[in-house]
Amino acid sequence: MFELQSHGDEEDDYSGFYLEVQGHIALDGHEDKGAVMRWKPTCLGYRRTDVSGMAGLWDESQIRKLATRLGYDFADMVVYDPKFGRPPLARLKAQATRLDAEAVIVPSPEHFEGGEIPGTLVQQLDVITVNPEETYARRAMPPLRDRPPAKADGA
Repeated sequence: MFELQSHGDEEDDYSGFYLEVQGHIALDGHEDKGAVMRWKPTCLGYRRTDVSGMAGLWDESQIRKLATRLGYDFADMVVYDPKFGRPPLARLKAQATRLDAEAVIVPSPEHFEGGEIPGTLVQQLDVITVNPEETYARRAMPPLRDRPPAKADGA
């Protein structure tokens, strides 16, 4: 993964970007497309330093405890600090893709902008909150249409 924050001549609100290469390249230059079979689904933890404050280590321990109880293989803790000005979910999404994670566990919804679980994140991962303990699951099927389907042959 390659991360670029700033090289000095950008605007003050420049937040950088992340670039990630998928797959593994062998020494002979061919891509390894072999899948890895896991015996437990992988999850990540996510917390914001400005929301956790002094309870950061407590939040992390609660995330790890819930991951173990739910049967996840805990892979990484992504800690977001707004003072660096990076996009809040960019690193989380990149890590989730890289580690092929199934879920992210957060201390509470307040660790997301506006205290709401981002829909774009739920499209990629199950989002689980410690307090209150809730799961925002990815949809297995597309949303239902607003109108009933048309009937064939006027029936």
